[in-house]
Amino acid sequence: MAPIPGSGLAKGLAVTLRTMTKRSHTAQYPDVQPELPPRTRGVIGLFEENCTVCMLCARECPDWCIYIDSHKETMPAAAPGGRERSRNVLDRFAIDFSLCMYCGICIEVCPFDALFWSPEFEYAETDIHELTHERDKLREWMWTVPAPPALDPAAEEPKEIAAARKAAEKLEAQQLEAQQQQQEGEA
Repeated sequence: MAPIPGSGLAKGLAVTLRTMTKRSHTAQYPDVQPELPPRTRGVIGLFEENCTVCMLCARECPDWCIYIDSHKETMPAAAPGGRERSRNVLDRFAIDFSLCMYCGICIEVCPFDALFWSPEFEYAETDIHELTHERDKLREWMWTVPAPPALDPAAEEPKEIAAARKAAEKLEAQQLEAQQQQQEGEA
């Protein structure tokens, strides 16, 4: 059976009339902040204390938008007769957000949890050169990083934590036994 000429136009007009009578759902953005999903990718924050200048983030970045400079400092020996150690000290950590494609590879490869996603997305600039955020600016974004979700109480305890707990309990039992032996020896 052939369609009636003009039936498509009538159906389209019917849809238009139905939607014209409904209230719009437009959010007035600057006045009303949007509800963001929990894992929104906004800007990257730097927790500088955890950064060991391993350079993994800069090496793995497909856009080469992470700039890191550092120098080595010699640390004195921890114990007498020990040897001096050298460690990297962070001089510059910058991310050029005009190049960044927000893939999150830098955050995933960081073995020391120094980089985090912040849900902040309002960091537009009038000059493109101001989109290169230095470590001071990246540190400021850490205040907006949400806390990690709580662990599931029904989940199995991680093996590392269970092993550490057993070792701590064993050490505590040994210390308690040593104290009891010492008290018995004094008595």
